[in-house]
Amino acid sequence: MSGAGSERPSSGDAAELEEDRFVGRSDLTRWHSRPGALLARLGDRLAARLGDRAALVLILVLGGVAIVALAFALDVVYDSVTERDGVAALDLPVLRAVVHLRSGPLDTFCAVIAEAFGGVGMPIIATASAVLFVAIRRAWTPAILIAATGLGSVVMTTVGKGVVGRHRPPLIDAAPPFESSFSFPSGHTTSTTAIAGVIVYLLILRQHSALARTVTIAVGALVAIIVGLTRVVLGAHWFTDVLAGWFLGTAWLAVVITAHRLYLTAREHRRRARGAAAPEPATGPAPSR
Repeated sequence: MSGAGSERPSSGDAAELEEDRFVGRSDLTRWHSRPGALLARLGDRLAARLGDRAALVLILVLGGVAIVALAFALDVVYDSVTERDGVAALDLPVLRAVVHLRSGPLDTFCAVIAEAFGGVGMPIIATASAVLFVAIRRAWTPAILIAATGLGSVVMTTVGKGVVGRHRPPLIDAAPPFESSFSFPSGHTTSTTAIAGVIVYLLILRQHSALARTVTIAVGALVAIIVGLTRVVLGAHWFTDVLAGWFLGTAWLAVVITAHRLYLTAREHRRRARGAAAPEPATGPAPSR
């Protein structure tokens, strides 16, 4: 039986490196591509100058700027396409199909989902999740990742709606709760995809069973899919609004995960450097008896 000194920590900053570094057998601090290795070197330099968490926050900010630029470009391209072709090719047929599928129970279910993952429900879910992760793991990193994910989702959605200014489907084709803001992209879908995704990511970091990780990922993906589809069923969004929400939410999630990997990589490299620099214990002739 091993002593207490050899046990791996289960919470706190030390556990972040021991417990969060691997997903299954994949080492998140290993970068196998040249762009990845370059990012890792840049992350090391930032962490050396600013500290680990300050570098993490800065990388998230820079990544957020890049994703907002991507959202802006997507919005401009989309606006150009719809000006030429309109929405009849995909959106109108999908809307007409879901209108015929509506029923009282389905509309009620979709309305509940809209409230649970909307402007009030989603921040509550994100905040509660962050508090639980911090309380259980005794580290602030999960809260930073969840907060950044939520804030980035809001900014992307705001930029998209402001640039495109696309109107929602006609109220005659919609079901309550009715929405009045612009339509593209779907804010519910963007935020749910990103926030559910980062919660799933934080969970699987500590799951040692492949089955548990698979189920967790499947549940997170199912939540994002259901939220997006219910927006179409309610007539609150065109289908392409939801597609854009899934895309932007997934892209932002990828940036957040990459930022966290860079944070772990910088910490691991510094730990190795400290180990290499530590003086070896002096060895000499055994004392005579």
